[in-house]
Amino acid sequence: MTSTPGEPEATVAPKKGFDPIPSWVGPTTRLVHGARRPDWNAGSVVPPIYQTSTYHFPSEYSEAAQHGNTYLYTRSDNPSVEVPAELIRQMEGGEAVRLFASGMGAISATVLSLVQPGDEVVAVGGLYGGTTDLLSELLPRFGVRVRTVRDEAAGMPEAVLGNPTRLVLLESPTNPLLHVHDIARWAATCDRTSAMLLVDNTFATPINQNPLALGADLVVESATKYLGGHSDLVAGALVGPRALVGRVDAKFYFGATLDPFAAYLLGRSLKTLALRVERQNASGARVAAAASVHPAVARVHYPGRASDAEEEIAARQMRGRGGVVSLSLRGGRVAVDQFLRSLRFVHVASSLGGVESLACVPRLTSHRHLSEEELQATGIDDGLVRLAFGIEDSADLVRDVTEALDSIDTHSKAAPL
Repeated sequence: MTSTPGEPEATVAPKKGFDPIPSWVGPTTRLVHGARRPDWNAGSVVPPIYQTSTYHFPSEYSEAAQHGNTYLYTRSDNPSVEVPAELIRQMEGGEAVRLFASGMGAISATVLSLVQPGDEVVAVGGLYGGTTDLLSELLPRFGVRVRTVRDEAAGMPEAVLGNPTRLVLLESPTNPLLHVHDIARWAATCDRTSAMLLVDNTFATPINQNPLALGADLVVESATKYLGGHSDLVAGALVGPRALVGRVDAKFYFGATLDPFAAYLLGRSLKTLALRVERQNASGARVAAAASVHPAVARVHYPGRASDAEEEIAARQMRGRGGVVSLSLRGGRVAVDQFLRSLRFVHVASSLGGVESLACVPRLTSHRHLSEEELQATGIDDGLVRLAFGIEDSADLVRDVTEALDSIDTHSKAAPL
């Protein structure tokens, strides 16, 4: 891609009658107005919900289908799904997009469509637990070799990739330790070895980072998180060049189709994405700074804090650091229990990206499938808590987290989680 981060490619034609929007508009204007269509029923300002499974079959169907201007069946296409899809396509700066019923639906469909027996897939350290299960449990059954690269080796992609590698998967920032990978360096190395680079951009969002502009071949997101933003829908997205996205047929065959009502909710939510992420960025930075000097905290995990090298990468490829902060607490499981019980405004729940702040224990949620040895090897200690901040006032969140940290008594006999 030739577009720069935050400036989606202006030459890509909108799909199926969307009004064109100038390339110079900002992200919030684009998210509010970037998917308007003149054919909406009754001139509705809000896109209607096409809650239908099928459509009238026109006599001129063959000619209409040839030009992509008709609909057949909601499993393959629906006008309600096209609205959030177009907004996400523009924000990620890609030529084409497909939406799915979940983030795992997007990842599974993409991987299964792009690899075949005999291929090698490289999994860069810090992948979501569900993605790890897909790669380690399912792909080997079909003759696909999977090789995992730990975080410490991820800084040298040139030493990792070779001719057998077909596909590379990475997340940046990673879950739950928020390591930052050099997407541009991985992309350049993949180009030299004829491998494809698939980047999970869920934690960063297209507001903070554009992997396609950094050279990635494809970008995937769990739209359940920041793009949905209200903890009330489940969805996934894939964006990239038309030729590559067109090869991902598994949505049609496997039925991982986004429901029209969920699509409506996603389109509604995207209008406020830039505003929400701006507040979440601010809260993440403020809590990370406050927690870094608290005696109950052994280590703060936040994009760029792991090392000078990661700070350089984060400063170069990210416009904001996100609203997720992980804390390694002194006192292990007992300290985690006391901390979570003392929070006022942070719900103890899995997931992230909603308007409400959430806290979870990775070893019990996203990484519960790992053994104790594997948890230690990946740096997930007994005192690790992941905090995902919402849109509450930043000062209130800093106070809430600080007072919860103050409540920790490492000599307590409280039952651990």
